[in-house]
Amino acid sequence: MRCLARLKLDEMRVGSVVIFILFLLFCVHGDNENEVEREDPHREPTRCEVCKIFSIELQGQFDKSKKSRAKIEVGHQLDAKGDRLKRVDYHTSEMRFIEATENICEEVLKYNLHAERRGSRRFAKGMSETFQTLHGLVDKGVKVDLGIPYDMWDLPSAEITVMKKYCEQLMENHEEDLEEWYYHHQDDTPLLKYICEDRALKKDEQECLLEVWTGMERVDGNSSDKDDEEEKKKKKKSKSKKKNRKGENDTEEPRHEEL
Repeated sequence: MRCLARLKLDEMRVGSVVIFILFLLFCVHGDNENEVEREDPHREPTRCEVCKIFSIELQGQFDKSKKSRAKIEVGHQLDAKGDRLKRVDYHTSEMRFIEATENICEEVLKYNLHAERRGSRRFAKGMSETFQTLHGLVDKGVKVDLGIPYDMWDLPSAEITVMKKYCEQLMENHEEDLEEWYYHHQDDTPLLKYICEDRALKKDEQECLLEVWTGMERVDGNSSDKDDEEEKKKKKKSKSKKKNRKGENDTEEPRHEEL
């Protein structure tokens, strides 16, 4: 009886170990799936990415007319001097607000998916490196089949179309917040912080707001991003100019004043 009881106990222990191992494998597999999903450049835009791009674009629209101190006439007002045209600052006028916001989500359609980049930088204006390469092959006479007609290559992708839809929802849900920022906080608080960080996004949804582009956030790990290359060239030219100036100063003969 003792042997039988001990055998059953050993079987229970083995069963527990097997269950524990299966549990660990399940957790690891789940984490790997989540990691793969986060790294997939073709995944749908996150709430953070949508809010970030929306705020950047809208802030850009307002910045275009930020320095204007013009006065505009917006109807009539009655006062002690009679019926007069009412004049208001364009900087805080309803006209400027409408001009900036009415087609803001159409700007999203100018973005493209840059599959070679990680994070929110996968969404950017301009043609991606992938499609630049593909267009280059076509120009050289190489047949490239993507499963869609050539004239549709540069149309907004499914991810960009979804982003525009989410942009419109964001605009609708936070219209009052935008008006509050525009009329009372546009000169003291960045729109990105006021809308995304403080209102639209939860704390665990703000990861993309903390991103800092270093050039290494590419899927292939390279840092040959064109923006970085241009920046390196500018720095190199600047150093070269400084070096040349220093050389000229070193070779310049000292001047002696006549007594």
